[in-house]
Amino acid sequence: MKFSSREIALAGLMAGIMVVVTVITRIPFVYAAVPFSMQPLIAILAGLLLGARAGALSVIVYIILGLIGLPVFATEPFGGPAYILKPTFGFLLGQAAAAYVAGAIMGKCQEIRKHHYILASLVGMGVLYLVGLPYLFGILNFYLGSATTVGKVLQIGFLPFFLWDIVKAVVVALLAMAIHRRLPDYSPAGKGPSL
Repeated sequence: MKFSSREIALAGLMAGIMVVVTVITRIPFVYAAVPFSMQPLIAILAGLLLGARAGALSVIVYIILGLIGLPVFATEPFGGPAYILKPTFGFLLGQAAAAYVAGAIMGKCQEIRKHHYILASLVGMGVLYLVGLPYLFGILNFYLGSATTVGKVLQIGFLPFFLWDIVKAVVVALLAMAIHRRLPDYSPAGKGPSL
């Protein structure tokens, strides 16, 4: 799978944006085990703007930067390979999948309309939870040995966030649509949205 120089440059730019957004929004959300983050917004925006491959690549680059030790993640220790064992690491993996799925949906649209952006964004957000929640369950139960139920995982990793994430998904869909109207050559399908 070869990436063009344009895809690599845009993926690197979006990874940089994710680093900046993560570092400036490092705040706990109601002392939750899973922190409130703007990362999903940036990940899905990457998929919508750059397409499936480059969008997912941007999140993967961000993850690699953190795993090699740069302090770019949302919670302590902020970086390093041990971060893989944090219960929330699955949400980072889910963001790469979310970017890919959102971009793939947009790339398949023959004529792009507002509801396509919203659908792609919402499905991407759903994918993030489909990856992140089982990882959270697995680390809590099998690595940390805390005997956590599925209900408790939903209580700490889903319920405090899903309404905010729906709002974020709609906002990012509208933002991506506005960007594609201004720069239609940069949309995954190679054209701006239809009115």
